[in-house]
Amino acid sequence: MRDVSSLDAAIAGRLKRDDSGLVPAVVQDATSRAVLMVGWMDDEALHRTLTTGRSTFWSRSRGEYWVKGETSGHTQHVREVRLDCDGDTLLVVVDQVGPACHTGATTCFDEDLLT
Repeated sequence: MRDVSSLDAAIAGRLKRDDSGLVPAVVQDATSRAVLMVGWMDDEALHRTLTTGRSTFWSRSRGEYWVKGETSGHTQHVREVRLDCDGDTLLVVVDQVGPACHTGATTCFDEDLLT
């Protein structure tokens, strides 16, 4: 079971979540503007991200919160978080330390070009 969130009610009221209470979070490098990865946040993950300055996500497969880089050391220091015009996607702008992808690639979009 997920924690009860302390997310500011004004922010929480603007989010459009999926049926699982999640919002996709697109992570972008502050310097290069490259899209690094996509994770999932619920209210508590967003609250933790905003208050700690570290990207925190909800793992759908493990059913737990995780902080990017906690194990690998490839941390994300959050500069800003934006909500898109529809309220259903977050943009997390970060200073990335090391590769963003668990494969060791700079981004999770470095492989598998479809066009």
